[in-house]
Amino acid sequence: MKTIAFTAISLAILLFVSGFKYRKSEVKVEGGIQFFTGTWQQALDKAKKENKYIFLDAYASWCGPCKMMKNKTFADKAVGDFYNKHFVCIAIDMEKSGDGSALAEKYSVEAYPTLIYLQPDGKFVGKAMGFRKSKEFLEMGEQVVSKAK
Repeated sequence: MKTIAFTAISLAILLFVSGFKYRKSEVKVEGGIQFFTGTWQQALDKAKKENKYIFLDAYASWCGPCKMMKNKTFADKAVGDFYNKHFVCIAIDMEKSGDGSALAEKYSVEAYPTLIYLQPDGKFVGKAMGFRKSKEFLEMGEQVVSKAK
């Protein structure tokens, strides 16, 4: 009986601590990338209207590196300041039907995350695959913008 009680208490403590850590890691950091929440077509229209490039975060919900980019790279203030100024940023799950699967096919998404850059008129600029730290990701965006000048 003592073993069952000890196990139950240990499990309760473990679940409490795990839940606390999870909630803590999900705290949103002010100043990161503000992703557009409309449709893909609305993002294209917005970019054209505002004369901004498009950054498409092509991700999958199960992808560990995608989650790291979301929680670390995309949450970085310097990254957010630059990308929010120069890009319409949109994140789309490529494994969802509709925009996701169509875009995955159109841009030949073969791995996650795939980071896709488009001109304000929607023409393809380039893409990169895999996790990027803030500095490298910021440099990628700067290269896209500087090519236009």
